Amino acid sequence: MTAPNATPVETLSFEAARDELVRVVAELEQGAPTLEHSLALWERGEALAARCEEWLLGAKRRLEATRPEASDGSDEDES
Repeated sequence: MTAPNATPVETLSFEAARDELVRVVAELEQGAPTLEHSLALWERGEALAARCEEWLLGAKRRLEATRPEASDGSDEDES
């Protein structure tokens, strides 16, 4: 069992955050040796998931900005 990565989450690329999140989930599924370690992994996983979502939302905004109909608001999601 490894300690959570010390690299600041906000500096990670999407791919790096996703790959580390996969490792964190796998380690949590195997069971951490202590409650403290489990909590540290969980917190890191939450931060990594938020970072991935941030990247994906940013990419979605950039794609929508390139679409002509995105500016008139007629093609918005209703969810």
